[in-house]
Amino acid sequence: MLEFTRYTKDDYEVNWHHQLLCEYLDKFVSGKIKRLLVFMPPRHGKSELVSRRLPAYIFGKCPDASIISCSYSADLASMMNRDVQRIIDSQKYIALFPDTKLNQKNIRTDAKGNFLKNSDIFEVIGHRGVYRSAGVNGGITGMGCNFGIIDDPIKNREEANSPTYRERVWNWYTSTFFTRLEKDAQILITQTRWHEDDLSGRILSLVDDNEEKWTVIQFPAIAEGEGQKDDPREIGEALWPNKYSTSRLEAIKSVVGSYEFAALYQQRPAPAEGGLFKHHWFSIVDSFPSDCRKIRRWDLSATSGKGDWTAGLLLGERNGIFYVIDLKHVQENPAGVESLIHQTAVMDTSFVGQRMEQEPGSSGVNTIDHYARYVLKGFDFKGVRSTGSKIERARPVSAAAEAGNIRIVKGPWNATFLDEVTIFPNGAHDDIVDTLSGAFSDLTLGNVRNFENEPKLNEVTAEDKGMFSDDMDFGWSGDVPGMM
Repeated sequence: MLEFTRYTKDDYEVNWHHQLLCEYLDKFVSGKIKRLLVFMPPRHGKSELVSRRLPAYIFGKCPDASIISCSYSADLASMMNRDVQRIIDSQKYIALFPDTKLNQKNIRTDAKGNFLKNSDIFEVIGHRGVYRSAGVNGGITGMGCNFGIIDDPIKNREEANSPTYRERVWNWYTSTFFTRLEKDAQILITQTRWHEDDLSGRILSLVDDNEEKWTVIQFPAIAEGEGQKDDPREIGEALWPNKYSTSRLEAIKSVVGSYEFAALYQQRPAPAEGGLFKHHWFSIVDSFPSDCRKIRRWDLSATSGKGDWTAGLLLGERNGIFYVIDLKHVQENPAGVESLIHQTAVMDTSFVGQRMEQEPGSSGVNTIDHYARYVLKGFDFKGVRSTGSKIERARPVSAAAEAGNIRIVKGPWNATFLDEVTIFPNGAHDDIVDTLSGAFSDLTLGNVRNFENEPKLNEVTAEDKGMFSDDMDFGWSGDVPGMM
């Protein structure tokens, strides 16, 4: 494999891990390895070898082979298909394997006995050899295979974190892909790890329960001392230093965060349970810049009374540093919550934007309309519809916290904030995390300006301020019960 790759690709840069991978691929082609899992970081050369060079090499050695090759999307799989065709059509390949040839025309039907050649399937002229590409979760019925190749079955973090999507991939693998295998067929799965229960993780968890024996090659971007037995590196050394030095990898880690880096680059996916925020990432400060941009994010309780919490977090930003300035956290009936939110907006002044997560459905729209018309009339207020899972929304602010860019202004609510944030998502409540994620998103998306030196565009009238005066009867007086 290595000599073939060098011969057909003049500019191929070989690192030690490519050489080692090719040694395993030689064993795979010869049938000495029947099941092979390859875990490598992004952009470290796995697809060039596994999805482009390997199928062409197999057909050169065995023109009667049948290959099914799949990736997370049909478009990507088709692109790999065309790349394999280009290699087989190259002059160097023809000189090396003159018996393996493809139709020179784009043929989609064999009605006239033509050998097929298109972006989904191609056949080797004069032989039984056939290559079929498809997207994961796509249909591949109608043919079997001697070699089944899956390269990157998961596209992104959203898919990886979805139990529904992971189950769909597993069902596709067991009911569609696996049933296409001929007797003694071989399987190669290569991927960047995303989740402990991704396709490879599920396979490995079942190894002891069946006769499937898998050979695993695992290349962490930074050597950790435990892992691939053939890894010659010392602890802390980069996998491919000519392309990704240790300092560059550390810079990537500072951006994506340790959780993402451990999965994608170190091939050590771990549950994001209680590990998204660390206590020592947050420093407590006495004050914050007076000219920072500020936003107050509210997350209303789903139920009235003592069952759930309402949270209102004030976040400021200046020069890329974020300050958690204040937190309101109460268990109260709707009237008490409305009074608190109005009084807080008055204290924040009309220069501070008030944002509230809008729940899906008509009830969420009605709630936002009620607050806009009555409770927060005259303030810079709007409802914000959140998308994606709570964990996904929390990842950007988690990365900022890990980088040391989130500060907490000293206050009596600090312990409450840290207790919920650092246990997320294992805790019983996540309203504080929701407000932190939302406020961070509001500020980083550039939707909030610094209004301190601008004229008041939405003046709050005395009538507005008096709408929710302290002497109104909401069943309490003075401080709101339960406010931290």
